[in-house]
Amino acid sequence: MPAPAQPPDRSSGTPASAALRRIANRAAAQSGGGFALVYVAPTGKPLLALRAAAGFASAEGARQTAAALEAALAGAEHWAQPCLLDPHALGPGALPADVGELHAFPCVVGEETRGLLVAGTPTGCGDREEQVLALCAETLALLLECQQVRGELDTLRERASRSTAEVQEKHDEVLKLSEALFAQDIELLRNNEKLGKVEKLKNDFIEKMSRELRTPLNGIIEAIISVLTGEDDALSETAKLTLRSALDDGTAFLRTLQNILDLWRIKQGELPVEIQDVSFREVIEEAVFSVQDSIGNKALVIEPQLEEPFPKIRTDLTKVNQILFLVLDNAVKFTPRGQIEIRAQVDDERLHCEVRDTGIGICADDQQFIFDDFYQVDDGSSASRRGAGLGLALVRDLILLLNGSVSVSSEVGQGTSVSFEIPVQSAD
Repeated sequence: MPAPAQPPDRSSGTPASAALRRIANRAAAQSGGGFALVYVAPTGKPLLALRAAAGFASAEGARQTAAALEAALAGAEHWAQPCLLDPHALGPGALPADVGELHAFPCVVGEETRGLLVAGTPTGCGDREEQVLALCAETLALLLECQQVRGELDTLRERASRSTAEVQEKHDEVLKLSEALFAQDIELLRNNEKLGKVEKLKNDFIEKMSRELRTPLNGIIEAIISVLTGEDDALSETAKLTLRSALDDGTAFLRTLQNILDLWRIKQGELPVEIQDVSFREVIEEAVFSVQDSIGNKALVIEPQLEEPFPKIRTDLTKVNQILFLVLDNAVKFTPRGQIEIRAQVDDERLHCEVRDTGIGICADDQQFIFDDFYQVDDGSSASRRGAGLGLALVRDLILLLNGSVSVSSEVGQGTSVSFEIPVQSAD
């Protein structure tokens, strides 16, 4: 169990303390607006003690959070694998209000857990963020191993100075430890360089995608629409079909690009929640209208079933629109015939919505991954269904941003049900 929380050592100017602060700052930066705590076992003691913190408004906030985590981290000195902690088990007010997930990464040196990196994130971690946090934990482990090697080296030097008879005997061992220390220092520098490159590549990619793709793509779509509306009579049927196909492809590509940008903004904490009056009945009607082109000639019927009378609510209209459209569009893609039911009700200031289809279904092995970024179910015919595996991942992040939850149940050949709920306010 970690030792009682102490204020992080901000005054120390030692290289080790500075390195711990850099690791905490890097981990907090990857948590999407959350926090990071670094625990280290002092030399000769088994219990972990708080040594650095980042992402808090004050040192007092860091102390309170560390104190709240004491029970959850009981026995952390024996952990060997990363784990996901339950923030709700800590009790109300134990953590900052915007923290939704707690990730713990033990730092094993030799066969002992000598450190622990705890990261609190508002909306959960994507694969890239989790990899970077794991790399931060590896960097911490390397730092602790370096300190251990330095301690052993100092001990050997002290023994050598006490007895001239032992100098030659320990010379080779000291040399080997010095080489190991140098190798660990090089590896530590490489890891820090990798962290910087990952962050720069990600930011450059998003910036270039936004500038180089969205602007010309919008121009292409507008040009096609202009030709179709202005030259309709002068175009042959073949030309019309070609232009409409190009318009569909361009719109789908723009939607995928927008999904990528929205996912990135959510993870960066740059997508605000804007509360306003919402008619969920109109949200359903708009979503049904938006997927009509995807239905095409399918023998497919969409049946909304709402609790009557359905109350007016207050929530983020744009995000609710996007959530329902993405879930419904996914259902249409994988339902060649039959029906799709949309059920909704408001209960205890929470909006409950279920989209149930009679489509091809999802096997049990795939169900746990369908909300992951870029994950696509391989049913042998996925090539006929366009998509980048981002729709349901964005649904998950948008719902978590609204402090809601989402789940899926499915049976192969029988259909799929996606259910979500979000907190809402009454508009009456």
